[in-house]
Amino acid sequence: MVDDAQVERFIRDGFVRIDDAFPREVADAARELLWRDTGCDPTLPSTWTRPVIRLGMYSQPPFIQAANTPVLHAAFDRLVGAGRWLPCRAMGTFPVRFPSAVDPGDAGWHVDVSFDHEKPDFFDWRANVTSKGRALLMLFLFSDVGEDDAPTRIRVGSHQDIARRLAPAGEAGMTLRELAADGFAVSLDRSQALATGQAGTVYLCHPFLVHSAQPHHGARPRFMAQPPLLPREPLSLTRAPSDTSPVEAAIRQALASIG
Repeated sequence: MVDDAQVERFIRDGFVRIDDAFPREVADAARELLWRDTGCDPTLPSTWTRPVIRLGMYSQPPFIQAANTPVLHAAFDRLVGAGRWLPCRAMGTFPVRFPSAVDPGDAGWHVDVSFDHEKPDFFDWRANVTSKGRALLMLFLFSDVGEDDAPTRIRVGSHQDIARRLAPAGEAGMTLRELAADGFAVSLDRSQALATGQAGTVYLCHPFLVHSAQPHHGARPRFMAQPPLLPREPLSLTRAPSDTSPVEAAIRQALASIG
């Protein structure tokens, strides 16, 4: 259960870590399927020839079980609001990272954009101040992830900066290209956290949280999924305080500090 202290940290820092969010045996079963699709042999590092292999949209039972535990559903209710999110029916993207001295080529600071996905150029996809199309960014660890195992890097509190950057653009929002202009995400003066933990750990993140991949300097491949939690209804910045979710409260607090 996400307690009051965790809610306060979520609003302030932009994320909360849920240990044992799903069982290790579920992670093990999912990883077997993922290994098969990588085309690599888990016992032969000589077959791990690329720094990252991208897989995605898994809907087999282990993945659905991982995303729909009572612990996670309770956390979604607490952070987004009961009845305001849709159950996860596919696990989304898996950037499987392998130990490698080769630059993976995708380790830049960014925000996950959430609509206009039909645009052919990913940099034309958009986000807006009410996070249209995304209630949470989620990081599911399907393998043990230590500091050397390419854990996702997080800019602590950066969701506040992004909310303030998006606010003037209104409902139309900004493209990823616009959000990245002038090196905005890279230059944020924010401390970093690493999304480490044992298999079964889940990081529930504000949709505006700035994050980044990094090269893998460990010994075993890292299996992590980053599906969105989809909203059942749009986020609102005009609800009564008693009805405002922590996701919405974080945006309102950031905007209240403008000027």
